Amino acid sequence: MTNILFAEMRQETASFNPYPTVYEMFQQSHGQQLLEKYQGTKTEISGFMDVMATRPAMKLVPTMSAASVSGGAIPTDDLNRLIGDLTASIEKAAAETEIDAVYMCLHGAMAGETEDDPEGRLLEAVRAIVGDVPLVASIDLHAILTDRMLELIDIVIPFHTYPHVDQYETGQRAAHCLLKLIDSEASPEMVTVKVPLLVRGDELITETGKFGEAIRMCQAIEASETGLAAGVNIGNAFTDVPELRTNILVTRNGERETALREARQIAEFMWSHRELFKAELISVEASIEVARSTDGLTVFSDAADATASGASGDSNEILKALVQSDFEGPCLVPVVDQQAVSMAVDAGEGARVSVTLGGTLDPGRFTPLTLEVEVLRIYDGHFTYENGLPGFGGRVVILRHENIDVLVVERSLFFVGQQVFSSHGCNPADYQIVVVKSPNGFRPYYDSIAAAICAVDVIGSTSANLRSLPFKNVARPIFPLDEVTFEV
Repeated sequence: MTNILFAEMRQETASFNPYPTVYEMFQQSHGQQLLEKYQGTKTEISGFMDVMATRPAMKLVPTMSAASVSGGAIPTDDLNRLIGDLTASIEKAAAETEIDAVYMCLHGAMAGETEDDPEGRLLEAVRAIVGDVPLVASIDLHAILTDRMLELIDIVIPFHTYPHVDQYETGQRAAHCLLKLIDSEASPEMVTVKVPLLVRGDELITETGKFGEAIRMCQAIEASETGLAAGVNIGNAFTDVPELRTNILVTRNGERETALREARQIAEFMWSHRELFKAELISVEASIEVARSTDGLTVFSDAADATASGASGDSNEILKALVQSDFEGPCLVPVVDQQAVSMAVDAGEGARVSVTLGGTLDPGRFTPLTLEVEVLRIYDGHFTYENGLPGFGGRVVILRHENIDVLVVERSLFFVGQQVFSSHGCNPADYQIVVVKSPNGFRPYYDSIAAAICAVDVIGSTSANLRSLPFKNVARPIFPLDEVTFEV
């Protein structure tokens, strides 16, 4: 019997969000709970488990999962506690069972207030416990891929899609790579080319944009006889750490020179098209005019306050503009505001009450907005995302101000798909404007019902206007913040 230990640590940090991600914000599962939680979901762990289930000689040893909605940097004590818990769980499993191989499910773009590389630190602890056994890790293509991580992982398997729809397939790819290592069928040569490039915009949509062409080069490598893994790891542009950049990653069975040549070719492709990887934004006023002239739903992408990218979620910039406009169509806007939820719950369903909305988590950017609202509905906040995983926003209230419905939550959620709205009685198809806090991840859920999409140019800690953000730690020069000369 071959014993395969696995664990998960996931969070994406936005350094410019002043509201920290504390220990209690991480949803945890332990041991057998992991198997039960992820079975049948559209996740990396589910894909990994399903492949391993085809090999009866493989025994899974689940340890611990800790996953949080994206957010601000993790305080030092909280991060120490979190990594300590994960390490203790792995130590306990290794003491009870001889570990033959390891799978780590990581996001890869975490950052602590005093630790730039939490994933690397965790991997060091794992290696100290299990020793030199085969170890693979799946990562989000927005991961900050550090030198320390690369030294500790045998094969890195990144997502291949943006918006991300291949989590399950990524888990399967990780499982197949780990099996090749276990079966002694692979001697991985993993190479990276570091590109001083931060990217945003619609050209990153892999189905239609230039970024997709680079990814298809990677998929061709993986499909070749000696290909193991390949990807273009673009990093999370809002995790302001020294190793933030774009990395081209190619892993072959032997053939290091071939892998390096291919990685350089892909790096050259990305660099030569760098001017395309800038977001084209439209003002909120112009976006409202688009909605006014559009028959059907217009989706407003508030990428500057994208909770999926680590923003606070308490921006009211678009809400203010809608209130001040003469737009009369039904609108749906999400906001994170614990105080407003408490006031609405105290008032009760059907009550009319004056509340302030927004600006509680990132007050340096957003000023609270006072509105007279009707409390339409109150929920306990439990629901299920499209991928089958549970979501919880604390208590949730639906408030109505004239033609605008506001979904207000106590704690941050992924405002990406339709389920976060429809589970709380708001069907996005019933509105003329729906605001999502996501740069592009919403598209798989809205392309079929949206008549128009506007990337709205407003302030926020995850603004696609990268030059508007106060970078301090990223290695300079880097495009598009600076003029850069780069040769592959």
